[in-house]
Amino acid sequence: LASYRGSVKDFVNCNAKQDAELLHKAMKGIGTYEDTILMLLASRSNNQRQEIKVEYKKAHGKDLVSALKSELGGLFETLVVALMTPPISYDASQLHKALKGVGTDDDVLIEILASRTCAQIKDIVKVYKKECGGKLEKDITGDTSGNFQKLLIMLLQVNKERRRDKRDTELIAAGKGKVGTDEEKFINILGNRSHEHLRLVFDAYKKVSGNDIEDSIEGATTGNLENLMLAVVKCAKSVPAYFAESLYRSMRRAGTDDQTLMRIMVSRGETDMLDIRACFKKMYGASLYTTIQEDTTGDYGKALLYLCGGND
Repeated sequence: LASYRGSVKDFVNCNAKQDAELLHKAMKGIGTYEDTILMLLASRSNNQRQEIKVEYKKAHGKDLVSALKSELGGLFETLVVALMTPPISYDASQLHKALKGVGTDDDVLIEILASRTCAQIKDIVKVYKKECGGKLEKDITGDTSGNFQKLLIMLLQVNKERRRDKRDTELIAAGKGKVGTDEEKFINILGNRSHEHLRLVFDAYKKVSGNDIEDSIEGATTGNLENLMLAVVKCAKSVPAYFAESLYRSMRRAGTDDQTLMRIMVSRGETDMLDIRACFKKMYGASLYTTIQEDTTGDYGKALLYLCGGND
């Protein structure tokens, strides 16, 4: 597929039965061969990993993920478990953990709900109900408040209006481009319009106010609402650029934010990693690969580099 922009591809001539045996051998015996595990899993697509899971259970009568967990530890274990999870289930489980853990992890809610497509969100809602035993909307409502909650719930509704709404531009002209004067209406626009439409709105906003919409949001709002509005704007402009910035911020601070780094590397490996890499290089003048290399160690770091797929 010429248009495929992921770094993780189907392994040609994948033999799930053989792979299951290789993993079994790597876990059995003295010391676990982490290298075998990481090379094998990082070079298979998620669908292929699901097939390996089935073959492993057939041959050994137990769950591959549980077996891996009992042999591995730390960040590498977390990463391997993430790789073994189907993408929609992974998103659902990340949201569930963000809502049901100690305190609410707003950053995870923001990242997933701002960046996923309507089709993906529809599936996430379904899988969340089936696998996490609750309603995502109800859990978000119970854990958040105010306009932050309102915008999150809007993003969950998947019937984004594809039409060009003239009233959006009129609203902007009327407010002379002040997010602060009409926060509610801005939230309505951000939560209910397609990316193509939002880009037109942002252009109109700049014409009227002379400001980039991001600057106005930063000036008018704070905290988690500001972060969510900015994420929606950035994703409407370019999802890969949004993730490139998130990756940069996860590494270029005192102490790496490994949870964010891992979540993005796992969830974008079969989506747009090549575009993220290109944006990263353009935005920061360094390759994503070398940045990960400088910031991570051990099998965990090695596995992330495999997922990155190459140096630019």
